[in-house]
Amino acid sequence: MKSGRINRRRFVATTALTGVGLTAANYARAAGANEKIGVGFIGCGGRSGAHIHMVKKLIEAGEPLEIVALCDVYKPRANKKADGTSARIYLDHRDLLADPAVDVVCIATPDHHHAQQAIDAMRAGKDVYCEKPISHWRQFELTKELVRVARETKRVFQAGTQGLGDPVWRQAEQLVREGAIGQPVHAQCGYFRTGDWGERGMPIDDPNAKPGPDLLWEKFLGDSPKRPFDVSRFFRWRMYEDYAGGPVTDLFPHTLTPVVKVLGVKFPSVVVATGGIFRYPEREIPDTFNMLMDYPEKLTIAVLGTQANDYGVPDVFRGWDAALYFEGQNIVLQPVREANKEKRVIPTERQMAREGSAETFENHWRDFLRCVRTRETPQGNIELAYHVQTALQMGMLSLRHGKAVKFDAKKEEIVI
Repeated sequence: MKSGRINRRRFVATTALTGVGLTAANYARAAGANEKIGVGFIGCGGRSGAHIHMVKKLIEAGEPLEIVALCDVYKPRANKKADGTSARIYLDHRDLLADPAVDVVCIATPDHHHAQQAIDAMRAGKDVYCEKPISHWRQFELTKELVRVARETKRVFQAGTQGLGDPVWRQAEQLVREGAIGQPVHAQCGYFRTGDWGERGMPIDDPNAKPGPDLLWEKFLGDSPKRPFDVSRFFRWRMYEDYAGGPVTDLFPHTLTPVVKVLGVKFPSVVVATGGIFRYPEREIPDTFNMLMDYPEKLTIAVLGTQANDYGVPDVFRGWDAALYFEGQNIVLQPVREANKEKRVIPTERQMAREGSAETFENHWRDFLRCVRTRETPQGNIELAYHVQTALQMGMLSLRHGKAVKFDAKKEEIVI
């Protein structure tokens, strides 16, 4: 202030508190290409570790970033992740959001916290990289509120479906838009892996952990049902339906998101799902999940998956004239038999991996940071994430209620 220039971080914090939003032009000028962006991490578990490592990698590559704050309801976990940084540590995400050094946040907490924490972050003037799913399976109304706040605040929102960082999807989308397969009628994708989220997948950090000043159990519960402290629920939360949904919401965002983007569809008109606990009885959420979604554009998307076997199914887009699928580094267009045409093999720069290769993960972060500076729309934007999450929430509700679940597009409501 002595030099007559307002500090950008102080300005962001002040405008957020007073309800005065930054215009895209003002923000773009303030967040210049070479000005350092302060990154705060909400959640310091395993997935957050991957994000912290990626940000450190980007810093080493010359990106003007700084890890300035970490937040977790379990302080020992935050302390561990803070090693090698000068980041401040918080136990309440609202305290981190009040830190004027934080420009953007990366949210990697249990599913049931994502939407509210992202809402709070955007209202505080922060741009958001939010891990999938963007909300819990029971939080459809909160999902709508998240979208409303994103539209209202015009904050950059990137959902953590990093597979979108593979350029092959943009190439496939362009081919479908150009009519390479004719009228789309059917698509399939899936997510298959071996392994539960029990002892092998989510180890208990401290079997003797107890609620107290360094472990905020009530804060962890959030809007989920109130329960007495359980060390397994706290550390292995993916096994429990209060905090997670299993394959449909934890894994299917990776495989369904690019399919929805390629096809350009929004909300399904009806969803049916089957599955259950077929291999890992210690958990509450399904380990096997299959769903069929019909869309108003007169096409069906099938998503299949299990955690009991890792032999998968190929991603395929079927149209009236041809099918599009991937073979090695190529896109293949296979005409229907009646067309009497030869198949086309189109070379790509494919980087595809089930949960995103290192290249796609880095691409996704770079896309987010680019949009923070330019105020453009990122590839994993809130509208795309909303359409995908609604379909997945409908799938979970279909399985739980044993019936087809419909969507009322006019009222924007799920109908069971």
